[in-house]
Amino acid sequence: MVNHQTIGDRAAHLSPEDLAALRENLHEQRLFRREQLRQIAAAPRVEDLLRRRSAAQAEVHVKVAASARMVLADVEAALRRIAEGRYGACHLCRRPVERDRLMIVPQARYCARCQQVREAGR
Repeated sequence: MVNHQTIGDRAAHLSPEDLAALRENLHEQRLFRREQLRQIAAAPRVEDLLRRRSAAQAEVHVKVAASARMVLADVEAALRRIAEGRYGACHLCRRPVERDRLMIVPQARYCARCQQVREAGR
């Protein structure tokens, strides 16, 4: 039986196969976001968009780029945590992030409980 309480065993709830699948998912997300940002950078500049489109369309373009950069940063941080052996521990309570949560959001930094607390505080 695995003891989830020990600090060195925070991600023990993830099998080696789980961790490999999560790492692959994160690599795919990183490639997707990098390509998305490359396409956004190749698109006309915001000033050009404003001349040809509405201000609302230009704002959406800017927000999509900002969101892609933020997700890319989260994905790269998760890959660093995997490489450093710190993946799967909640950044607030230090308990393991639920396996099901990581399978859905592999870049998650917080367990479901702490994520709810953070969102309630906004």
